Amino acid sequence: MESPDTSESDDCPFCQIANNQTDTEILLSDDELVCFRDIKPGSTHHYLVITRTHIDSCKHLQADDIPLVERMVEMGKSVLEKKKVSDLDDVRLGFHLPPLLSVPHLHLHALAPASTMTLKSQLRYGPQSYWFITVDKVLSQLKTRGKVK
Repeated sequence: MESPDTSESDDCPFCQIANNQTDTEILLSDDELVCFRDIKPGSTHHYLVITRTHIDSCKHLQADDIPLVERMVEMGKSVLEKKKVSDLDDVRLGFHLPPLLSVPHLHLHALAPASTMTLKSQLRYGPQSYWFITVDKVLSQLKTRGKVK
């Protein structure tokens, strides 16, 4: 039996998207990940990269998930490039920490251009947000502690 943090839920909207049970436009996908537009965009370009396997949040990641996070980043950047985002230095890539999760299913936010995000978006996804953790910080924590704190 799967643990509660990795079990697939029939009522999880991201599991439904990953299993093609919605009309959500999939921008890019593979055997492990799916990318689509955020329904409440925080910037001109705002995409979500989700895992096909249900994982509750970045808090459930372990050191052996580093390659998964790196693949999520690659897919997010790939979609941004396909959408003609030319300045990949003006991008915010990260995860929300519980309890500030709109959907309790691991999802990477890829936003661009970060420099034009509204104040409201800055509060949710910006550097001053306590509940938004960048990919770099997640990877650093996984490498040093083996778990996101």
